[in-house]
Amino acid sequence: MRWSLIVPVKHLGLAKSRLARAAGTMREGLALAIACDTVSAALSCPTVDTLFVVTDDPLADAELSSLGAVVVSGEPGGGMNPALEHGEAAARARDPRTGVCAMSADLPALRPDELGLVLAAASEHGRSFLADSPGVGTTLLAATPGHRLAPSFEGESRSRHREGGARELSPVGVESVRRDVDTPEDLTEAAALGLGPRTRPLWARMAPHEAEEAH
Repeated sequence: MRWSLIVPVKHLGLAKSRLARAAGTMREGLALAIACDTVSAALSCPTVDTLFVVTDDPLADAELSSLGAVVVSGEPGGGMNPALEHGEAAARARDPRTGVCAMSADLPALRPDELGLVLAAASEHGRSFLADSPGVGTTLLAATPGHRLAPSFEGESRSRHREGGARELSPVGVESVRRDVDTPEDLTEAAALGLGPRTRPLWARMAPHEAEEAH
């Protein structure tokens, strides 16, 4: 099955607020780097047909479209879920034959082969999702043709997606698809998996400061 991926990207001025302590003035650049690494890796997955980025941030628009993403503007407001529904409409209008998959924009260690394993598992179900590393949230929600996404991201979304009838996926060896980044501790764990080329140098500048704070 071929997939249309939908990745929501906040305005960079509002993104990654919980990384501010560690990133300082690099916070917006770090948010963009993480999104770029996520999108680049996803576009390298063979079963991804088109990747749609939902954003109204002009810098994110320019950078991510240059990587090959289709940018969907006119974000309706109201948070991540309305943005994903807006992207879903654009994806289905472009090609209703593909599966539609919403994915977090903050997976800086994402590996294309691991994403491929998750999408292969998702192709067996109408609606399905992958829980994040802590097991509370969701990093990926997929719907095969004929099924709506019905996203319920943010907060304790794992239980909401499960209660809403989506099948929880459990492929092994896909930690890079589960490890989203909201805090400095998350980024440390992602670094242990191996960061993408845009995020890695920024992390290298942050890491000594993080080690100092730990002591």
